[in-house]
Amino acid sequence: MAQYFELHPDNPQARLIKQAVALLQRGGVAAIPTDSSYALACQLDDRDAVELMRRIRQVDDKHHLTLLCRDLSELSSYAKVDNRQYRLLKAATPGAYTFLLEATKEVPRRVSHPQRKTIGLRVPDHKVLQALLAEHGAPLLATTFIPPGEDEPLNDAAEIRSRYEKVLAAVVDAGACNLEPTTVVDLTPMDGGDDPVVIRQGRGSLEALGLQG
Repeated sequence: MAQYFELHPDNPQARLIKQAVALLQRGGVAAIPTDSSYALACQLDDRDAVELMRRIRQVDDKHHLTLLCRDLSELSSYAKVDNRQYRLLKAATPGAYTFLLEATKEVPRRVSHPQRKTIGLRVPDHKVLQALLAEHGAPLLATTFIPPGEDEPLNDAAEIRSRYEKVLAAVVDAGACNLEPTTVVDLTPMDGGDDPVVIRQGRGSLEALGLQG
C-alpha cells in the first residue's frame, strides 16, 4: 500500500523527503513530481523495481527510460559527453529536457536501449525532486507516468494514489505538475559531427538550444 507524502512545493519537509527516499532505497517504485509531469521512479540498480516500473507503464526494454540527475557533473558520469554536447547541455539544464546519449559502464545494460546502448538523461528544475535526488545521493531511474492506453500523463497525486496505491511504495504530492512532457533531443548524431535530432517537442524551448522542430 502506497505511503502518501504531501510536500510543500518550494520548501519540502526534510523528514518526509527522508521517508520517501527510504522507500525507494528499499526497492519501491514511487510516483514523483517533476518540472514536466508526474513520473514513476526507482533506484537505478534495482532489477525488480525497474521491471515493476515497466509493467505499470506496459513498456518493453526498447522504451527509453530516463536518469534524473542532480547536475551536469553527475550526468557526465552516466553518459559519454563531448565538448560540443556539453555546451548544449549546459544551455538547457536544469530544465524540461531529456537528452539521449551513449551510456557509460555506470549504467546497467538492462536499463539502456538494447540495440543503441543509449539512455535518456535530464537535470530537472523542481525543488521537491531535487531534494529527493540530494537525499538519495545518486540519480533515479524514471519514466513519465502515462497509464497504458492513455495519451496524457497523470497530474493529480490523489488520483494516482486511488488508481495505483496497491503497486506503488510511495506517492509524493507537491501539487499539480505541468501536463506537457519534456522536450526529447537525441545528441548521439553529434558524435559523428551531425546536428542533434529533436525526437519530441515538449515543454522545453527549442530556441534556448538553438534548434528547430
